[in-house]
Amino acid sequence: MVVDDENDVVELIKFMLEKDGHEIVTAGNGRECLEKVEGEKPDLIILDIMMPEIDGYTVNTRLQEKDETRSIPVIILTAKGQMRDLFALGSNIVAFMEKPFDPKGLRDKVREILKV
Repeated sequence: MVVDDENDVVELIKFMLEKDGHEIVTAGNGRECLEKVEGEKPDLIILDIMMPEIDGYTVNTRLQEKDETRSIPVIILTAKGQMRDLFALGSNIVAFMEKPFDPKGLRDKVREILKV
C-alpha cells in the first residue's frame, strides 16, 4: 500500500512496484489508508508523514493499536528528516527514507523487506 497526498509520488511508486509484479493499493491521505488497510491486508505500507486529514504519525499509531495491523511493516517516506525520532518506538517501522528519495533505493528496500 502506498499512502501519500502527492499524486505524482504515488504514481511513480505504483508504476515502479507494479513492474516488479506487486499489487499496489493506494491512499491519498491517512483517513483513506485506515479505511482500506483492514480490508486489503497489505504486506507492506509506504507511508508519508505530512498529509491532510490524518497524518502518517497518527496512522502508524492507529496501526499499532490493532492486532490485525500491528505487524504490517511500514516504510516512512517523508520530507521531514527530523521526524525519524518520533518513530523510534514503532516496532513495525522497517525503514525511513527522506524525500526526494532514490527510486532504486526504495525498490531495493521493498524487495529486501518482502524477500522477493
